[in-house]
Amino acid sequence: MIFSRFCCVSLLTVCWLTTFVQADDGANHSAPGTWPIKRLKSEIPTYRVEDPAAKIQSLIYEGEKFHGHPTEVFAFYASPKTLGVDGDGGIYPGIVLIHGGGGTAFADWVWMWANRGYAAIAMDLGGRRPPPPEFDASGKLKPHTGHKRETRVRLELGGPVDGHPEKFDCIGGSIDDDWPYHAAANVMRAHTLIRSFPEVDASRTAVTGISWGGYTTCLVASLDDRFQAAVPVYGCGFLHEGESVQKPSIDELGDRRAAWVAAYDPGSHLHQCTVPTLWVNGTHDIHYVLDSYAKSYTKVRGPRTMRIEPRMRHGHQAGWNPPEIQIFVDSILKNTTPLPTVGQMHVSDNGTVTLPFQSTTKITQARLHYTTETGLRSKRKWKHIQGVIADGEIMAKGLPAEANTWLVTLTDDRGALVSSEVGLR
Repeated sequence: MIFSRFCCVSLLTVCWLTTFVQADDGANHSAPGTWPIKRLKSEIPTYRVEDPAAKIQSLIYEGEKFHGHPTEVFAFYASPKTLGVDGDGGIYPGIVLIHGGGGTAFADWVWMWANRGYAAIAMDLGGRRPPPPEFDASGKLKPHTGHKRETRVRLELGGPVDGHPEKFDCIGGSIDDDWPYHAAANVMRAHTLIRSFPEVDASRTAVTGISWGGYTTCLVASLDDRFQAAVPVYGCGFLHEGESVQKPSIDELGDRRAAWVAAYDPGSHLHQCTVPTLWVNGTHDIHYVLDSYAKSYTKVRGPRTMRIEPRMRHGHQAGWNPPEIQIFVDSILKNTTPLPTVGQMHVSDNGTVTLPFQSTTKITQARLHYTTETGLRSKRKWKHIQGVIADGEIMAKGLPAEANTWLVTLTDDRGALVSSEVGLR
């Protein structure tokens, strides 16, 4: 199957310091931090499906140019239609799935969302293709995330690999060798592509990504206003601050450091985000640390829900397994029962913490989590205090005066966990 459409449109670009301006098609939009938004939203990329009868389809679509040359991007795609399970009148909401560092397009991930009633696409953002999915005798998908990385094959027309030099040292000159540019642009291309499929309801789409995919989700949710929901898992901005493991790579850029931050740190773009977001992270994550995380989510202008779990593991499966992700996306795209929502946390002088909440489900547990320790956030020990649930409010007594970081978690009768925003001092 081949489909191509090219449109001559004006381009929306992001100039230095993330000010959005209109530019004519012939204008220079190749400086770092610029994306041709209108083209990426309107131009459906050429693509081909290798086996249209496959349950999980392998497709290759046209990517952005790399060093002036055409590129292709590999993706897995699945939907209830490809699985042979009709529902919702044959029209499904769509979801875009973005892998993290060391990852690729994962067949397990699109399989999971297709079985949930979604048209799902997961692309490789390193110019490769993974091995094909395998099924057992009963037709069940075998685990795909456990495949050996050396079985991934470089595409003949692959774009930049997703290594540290391509993510950071690329800054300067043209954008066409900048991995962050390619990542966000090729995700938007995938979004445009699935929105063109007849089985996809283009008015109901979401995006989620894990780790570096969460980073890219933050960029895309700030650039592409067609999504109705976004779930960055672990990922955030302000990678040039605090204890982020990415900070040394950014600092090594020297006099190019500020340029990278302005162009590609999500903290420079999240103020453009009006998409409802669910922020999923753990208290001890070393890649996306809580203080940088808090600075990131407060930038967005759309509704935000928090799910910060004590000591949440960092990884692809750990990142896509939380049931709250589906509950959140379903509530927006399928109008199902939403997650509980919380208001602003208040701390009194005597250490009593209160948090108002609203929920259509029963809240069965509430806890105040805190640490008084200093040093690396990933090494600090946390304690918790059981909260009292009454009349739409959580109350927990005993937050020590020396506590420097804290939050409240709520769990409902579905086992779904949400949290307050992070308290810092």
